[in-house]
Amino acid sequence: MAQAAAARVKIDTLHDVAAVNAAFPDHTFTEKDFQLKANADDIQIDTNFASQSFWKDVRIRFFRKKSAVFGLIMIVVITLMAILGPSMNEYTYSGQELSQKNLAPRIPVIEDLGIFDGSETIATTTGTRTTNQYEEKGLDDVYYWFGSDNFGRDIWTRTWEGARVSLIIAVAAAVIDMVIGMSYGLISGYFGGKVDMLMQRFLEIANGIPRLVICTLLLLVLQPGILTIVFALMLTEWVGMSRIARAEMLKLKAQEFVLASRTLGAGSFFIIFREVLPNIIGPIITQVMFSIPTAIFTEAFLSFVGLGIPVPQCSLGSLINELYNSFTTHPYQIIPPIAVMVLLMLSFNLVADGLREALDPKMKSM
Repeated sequence: MAQAAAARVKIDTLHDVAAVNAAFPDHTFTEKDFQLKANADDIQIDTNFASQSFWKDVRIRFFRKKSAVFGLIMIVVITLMAILGPSMNEYTYSGQELSQKNLAPRIPVIEDLGIFDGSETIATTTGTRTTNQYEEKGLDDVYYWFGSDNFGRDIWTRTWEGARVSLIIAVAAAVIDMVIGMSYGLISGYFGGKVDMLMQRFLEIANGIPRLVICTLLLLVLQPGILTIVFALMLTEWVGMSRIARAEMLKLKAQEFVLASRTLGAGSFFIIFREVLPNIIGPIITQVMFSIPTAIFTEAFLSFVGLGIPVPQCSLGSLINELYNSFTTHPYQIIPPIAVMVLLMLSFNLVADGLREALDPKMKSM
């Protein structure tokens, strides 16, 4: 057997035909008996996938999803417009000009195409008529890109000022979820026992109080504004995140790497935030992204019912509330804040859905 193995090694390693014939005198080999087999295509090794990191793989799979990329682009565009939009013209969000109220959208250059030229169709008791108040009032050099409201305020400026408030609420919701909800759930799941029972009973009590009741009670102490809305989110918005973090902790705290860290003398909070947290960052990020549209809608709802941003400040919800009264006579006024809020909420949902698929390895083959 040793001679046969040696012979096989010689056949595999020798390239000289004469040397092979010398090793096997009973047989005569020619160069035609030896042919190099190019089997590189048969191996089928995915060297690209094998060499890339987890986060590079997540980025590749995220950008393959067109809806998630569209949502990310829209978030960037709306964020840039919220930053730059109010300063793109000479109007302010609180400036009033009663002589220029209820003007239809008028945009330079585009007005030459016959659209957004300041004309609007108004319904009257005798029918409909088309009017252009810019021409009637001699406002040749005046332009309101989204029109003006019934106080002569620029809707363009107020819409992007309102988008700023919504984005601030989005950032606040993300911070609240990460700081309060995630920490609460991880600590509750890790210690378990009586600690977990007491923390979960408190969670159920906090979740059982309606958000509108909490905001109404906060108005007795605080004035309507962003601070009131953030406090309302701090009291209830983190519940969903805490439950997901607790479930992930219960699943991982019995794993070997946690036992190894505990055996080596690591403290509880080191294990929670340095060992377990990096392993559940995918579900955490996904839940944060899904919670942002809920927070934006909460702010819009509270502002719509009068518990949000006070006048003359504005948010998308307060704008919708103000312009709702003019919907039947000047419907163009309410369209911009509604469109921005819908796009913002839809974009965050699309990005969250893309992150969920990109961060979950089980969804690679779906």
